[in-house]
Amino acid sequence: MATSERVPGPSGRERGALGPSGQERGAEGPSGHERKVLVSELDLPTIAEAVTDRHEALALLDRHRANTWLVRNEFGYVVTRYEDCVGILRDRRFFSAAGLVAQLEGVTDPEFLRRSERPSILSMEGADHSRLRRLVAPAFTPKAADRLRPFMREVVEELLAPVVPTGHCDLMADVCEPYPIPIICQLLGAPNEDWKQFSVWASDLLRVFNGNLIEDAPIIMRTQDELDAYVTGLIEDRRSQPADDLLTALIAAEEDGDRLSPSELVSMVEAVIVGGTDTTRNQLGCTVALFASHPDQWALLGEQPELAARAVEESMRYLGAIRGTARYASEDIEYRDVVFPAGTFVFPSFTGANYDPGAFADPHEFDIRKPAPAAPQLTFGSGIHYCLGASLARAELQEALPILARRMPDLALDGDITWKPETFGIWGPLRLPLRFTPS
Repeated sequence: MATSERVPGPSGRERGALGPSGQERGAEGPSGHERKVLVSELDLPTIAEAVTDRHEALALLDRHRANTWLVRNEFGYVVTRYEDCVGILRDRRFFSAAGLVAQLEGVTDPEFLRRSERPSILSMEGADHSRLRRLVAPAFTPKAADRLRPFMREVVEELLAPVVPTGHCDLMADVCEPYPIPIICQLLGAPNEDWKQFSVWASDLLRVFNGNLIEDAPIIMRTQDELDAYVTGLIEDRRSQPADDLLTALIAAEEDGDRLSPSELVSMVEAVIVGGTDTTRNQLGCTVALFASHPDQWALLGEQPELAARAVEESMRYLGAIRGTARYASEDIEYRDVVFPAGTFVFPSFTGANYDPGAFADPHEFDIRKPAPAAPQLTFGSGIHYCLGASLARAELQEALPILARRMPDLALDGDITWKPETFGIWGPLRLPLRFTPS
């Protein structure tokens, strides 16, 4: 269905046309004033069902983006272009839908629905979100992340020590899965021996984004109870014994007499444990899987570790572990002369934005030697819900990649990659078999 075609109105008259940017131009009403068009009235293509092959999904996004910035799906509307993804993510009238996942999936368990309404920095909006973000932001600066870089290198080297002499590994099990957890423990000041439990908790809580909530709800609720008890104890210990760590900084965070409440502290620590774990391990897996099909780039990174920062940004653009997000209209919103009624769901596609030729030159070419583009990759998001832990994740990836490239030369796949289901919100390899020259 061509989005440049005209849209007939109820009376059969032509109401307007989608301009070259995919934006509908309203027609004049009876009084001569331009009439705004409801999004439901637009003649848009529809994605009837999820496309499970990522290459096919990317090709579909490319085709749609060439004609329109907006596509229908079963829940609402997918945003295909970089400029409009950023525009909607930065429009504070579009609220995060993170807290509405249960309703979207048809969960009816009243206890689970009650828990999904707990305040979280991931779903809070307005003044409450601004206040919480302002209080905790100083603890998540690039400088704070940089202090952990030596420890990150130590962790990577320790994980590689039993692997590199063998010349083969499953990178996900041997490196990616365990890598972020000791760093989160170090960041929070949690005992290092708890890292395995952190890993299990993070994986289980993130089932909320895996598209199987009705079955996973009991596991998620049990994990919430276990983590609540652990974090509450950790906070009490740190109140009596302050240390040079994130948890102490969050407890001490204050502005004009305002501090985090006990429940806000628990919520923030849990967000760090969950958000700082699965995103990094999946993105590292995606990145190395990508390099395995670009051996010349891998060799270059091993020779020139100063390319690590560009390698991280380019790989996150090309194959991001988070491929989109969800927003809903908190009120009737006019955007690009189109009205989105209150409650309308909108899905900015990070994949669509990251491959937009209007933002990135030769977007289908992966090359870590490319100059940094003016537009940042969108895998970390944009606007007020921009990933709070982006500096930490960047540092972890920047430190791990050059060491992996140096210690695992001549990298190649040693079998098929097993990818997580496309329904997973944080996505990546489940199994990544690799071979390389032993060192």
